[in-house]
Amino acid sequence: MDRSNVAAAQLKGLEEDLHMTGQQFNTLISIMYVGYVLMQVPSNVSLDQLRRPSTYLSLCAFSWGVFSISTGHYRGALISRFLLGFSEAVFYPGVLFMLSKWYKRDELGLRMAYFTCGASVSKVFGSLAASGILATMDGKLGFAAWRWLFFIEGGLTCAIAVVALYIIPDFPTTPASWLTVEEQMLAQQRMVEDMCRTQPDLLKGIQRSGLMEALTDWTVWWLAISMVVLNASLSFGIYFPTLVATMGYSPTTTLLLCAPPWVLGVATSFIVMQHSDATGDRFWHISGALLMGMVGFIIAIMTMNTAIHYLSLFLMAQSTVSYIVLLAWVSNSISESSSKRAVAIGFILLGVFVGSVVFQVILDLPFRIHGMHSHAVGISIVPRAAE
Repeated sequence: MDRSNVAAAQLKGLEEDLHMTGQQFNTLISIMYVGYVLMQVPSNVSLDQLRRPSTYLSLCAFSWGVFSISTGHYRGALISRFLLGFSEAVFYPGVLFMLSKWYKRDELGLRMAYFTCGASVSKVFGSLAASGILATMDGKLGFAAWRWLFFIEGGLTCAIAVVALYIIPDFPTTPASWLTVEEQMLAQQRMVEDMCRTQPDLLKGIQRSGLMEALTDWTVWWLAISMVVLNASLSFGIYFPTLVATMGYSPTTTLLLCAPPWVLGVATSFIVMQHSDATGDRFWHISGALLMGMVGFIIAIMTMNTAIHYLSLFLMAQSTVSYIVLLAWVSNSISESSSKRAVAIGFILLGVFVGSVVFQVILDLPFRIHGMHSHAVGISIVPRAAE
């Protein structure tokens, strides 16, 4: 919600109040990804060395809540968004790495879906919360409604971060009050067995630097390229309220209409990931979700009929399921040492933000909004890397 609330704020005077012109709004969105790129790999490398990563992740979550609250004038907003990306870069790849330390290959996909669907759920609740805040808080205590959006959602993040300090688990090797000794030994044994099953000679090999192992593995590079291209096509989600706004409704109604497509996307992702885990297939589950998204893009280009255009948004939201499947594929494909997996996850997830920057800045927005006309183009190529 902290990441995407700027799109909702745009509908209620953010650009006008901060006197933005030209590409400044796009820059405000893109600057966050610079912080992500700088922090993601170093953070995951250090995470593998920590004894209690729960404290580290919770403190970073608290920090990004503070940075979200501090969004003010344009230059200050740029700094806040940069620091927001810097702190958020710790949490997402860090949690994905933590999941890979607790769950086996054939269990990981569905668990990643539970976690990653938080992004889609945030679009649902974020849109609903934003519609209420923007409709009722304008002028309260002298602040514009969009500023209240940052205050409230940033404060909520800080509160949840404090609670998360006691909820986020550490590694299976770290003593935990909620596990008996037998349960902790079982958790460790499960992962050893899974590693030996997929890499029977791993324990006999010579341990090398996780960074060198990751950067010299062609699978890591192919998956990173896949992530860049995939997320270049999925970056329409940042502008989803703007796409919905082309149907001509008020800002409050527009934000409410943003929720249903993501609700369906969340429900679909659970079904798809459960089937993907059961069959062991990743490639065709990615391709199927992308095909539905492409159909949605084509429909959006061909017609501006309100009902059909809204249907196209449901199909577009289905394409995000492919991202969740690809994340599971990444963890399944890097089953060697934990240090290599930590570096690989951080490095490959850089593709998320490189792809977003390509979409927003280098390509100068592949869609344009002109009155009631919207055009969206999504192209994704996912190489069939070795599983």
